[in-house]
Amino acid sequence: MSVSSLTDTRWRSNFRRRLRAWYKRQARDLPWRRSREPYQVWISEIMLQQTQVSTVRPYFQRFIRSFPNIASLAAADEQDVLRHWEGLGYYRRARQLHRAAQQVVAEFGGQLPREPDRLRTLPGIGPYTAGAILSIAFDAREPILEANTTRLLARLLAYRGDVGSAAGQRTLWALAAALLPRKDVGRFNQALMELGSLVCKPRAPACNACPVRTWCGSAAHGLQDQIPKAARKTAYEEIREAAVIIRRRGRVLLRRCGPDERWSGLWDFPRVPLSAGDPAALAGELTRKVHRLTGVIAAEHRHLKTIKHGVTRFRITLECFEAAYVENAASQPHISPQKWLWPKQLPSYPLNSTGRKLAGLVAGHPPPAGQAARGQRTNPRRRAYAP
Repeated sequence: MSVSSLTDTRWRSNFRRRLRAWYKRQARDLPWRRSREPYQVWISEIMLQQTQVSTVRPYFQRFIRSFPNIASLAAADEQDVLRHWEGLGYYRRARQLHRAAQQVVAEFGGQLPREPDRLRTLPGIGPYTAGAILSIAFDAREPILEANTTRLLARLLAYRGDVGSAAGQRTLWALAAALLPRKDVGRFNQALMELGSLVCKPRAPACNACPVRTWCGSAAHGLQDQIPKAARKTAYEEIREAAVIIRRRGRVLLRRCGPDERWSGLWDFPRVPLSAGDPAALAGELTRKVHRLTGVIAAEHRHLKTIKHGVTRFRITLECFEAAYVENAASQPHISPQKWLWPKQLPSYPLNSTGRKLAGLVAGHPPPAGQAARGQRTNPRRRAYAP
């Protein structure tokens, strides 16, 4: 079945009518749907990338309260933006959002441009996000193609090819464009996404509840579970790391992750790769690697817990330790910014999810008896990181 055979005038009219009627009855009441203000549409679309609606809802509301417009976001400190983003993951989105707001203020008078080519010059805005913003906020006749609509349109077309390939993308973008109505485009695009999210699900789609099942090629041939073609499974890499809470006079050491690190821009407890399996060799490895990373020598490492988590293609086993500060043994120019903080200060700093768990350990577990006193030894000639 071809795009042209699905998109004759009568077919399009019936499809749109059924889809709109369904959306009128079934659309979820989501905070970003209560306004067509371009800024709020933009924020919601960036947050919703690779993130579930239920997760985004409270983040969106807090973000808009703190940064109610583009000017306030552009003027904010990046650390404050990242702190509001903490827990959403994919932190590059937050950094790009912040830079884009600054570019909008500098180049476009604080208003999101309505021209697709100009909008796509902003960091983090690609074809889908531009189409969503322009159609929802400005009712521009722009198609969209994201995960939910990709699945929906591929099933509608009974497309058996790879939806991620260049050919697959051309076919589905063409269908998305052909389906667009002349007006109320944003609502139509939202209805497509909603149908994909609530009915045309990746597994066990609710075909009996689908308002456009009559025109679905996959439903007609029983191909719902085979289309879209399954993506190649991700090959995960197992890695082992250690994070160390270094205590000194009641404070703990945080460092800011560098631009080439996994959580660039966020703060974290010193974190290093682990290779030693022998407990006797582990302490020495931790001491050497933490010193190389921070310039600080710490001793008396005590294991606190093990955290297993995943980040993109990595499966990480994180061994969490506590240690006592001994001295600042070197001042190295390559060391990232770092601070000695009181536990009560930690909530103000943007951390990754495991870093936040370690911050909870800091708040709930005082140092073992005697460690605080040992951690007070300071070489008076080396004060680079002194409080």
